[in-house]
Amino acid sequence: MTVTATRVAARPDVRPALLVVAAVGVLLSREWILGTPDATRIVLLAGVYGAVLTASLLVPTALDRARLHPAVALGLGLAAVGLAAVAGGRPPAAPLGVTALPLALFAAVAEEALFRRTAYGWLARHGAALAVVGSALLFAAIHVPLYGAAAFPVDPGAGLLLSWQRWASGTWTVPAATHAAANLLAVMMR
Repeated sequence: MTVTATRVAARPDVRPALLVVAAVGVLLSREWILGTPDATRIVLLAGVYGAVLTASLLVPTALDRARLHPAVALGLGLAAVGLAAVAGGRPPAAPLGVTALPLALFAAVAEEALFRRTAYGWLARHGAALAVVGSALLFAAIHVPLYGAAAFPVDPGAGLLLSWQRWASGTWTVPAATHAAANLLAVMMR
């Protein structure tokens, strides 16, 4: 009697996709959170960003090769953010008071861990173009409830820049630094 081994096809890891769906849902709650009292708002936002960041860092993702030195990708991204700040004028205000800066920086890192580490990494198995465009559109979609449809043209552009940085540098930390710089400028310009 001969025993033959059957080859079992490896199932794709769906944890990144499940995390992205859950985290997008949580991030969409920010509009509701901004309507809560000050102390509650700060705690809830910090909790949301902390949960998104932690979960995004716990999900395994494939490493990517750098196409540009990360410092070059960062410099190009920062230059683009600077030009956009000069051309765009004042950003919309968010009611966060003195906590605006730390929360804006925390939000940038958490969102980039989600969109450029987890979502990009999961989508990249279908090609770089889908990873860049898909993670950029997800990023843009979560900002519409906060900033309205008028800001929508800016958000896909920002998402594409950040996703391009992820592709070019091979790491999510470069777009995280650029996003943090953009949020810093937005808070300072209010």
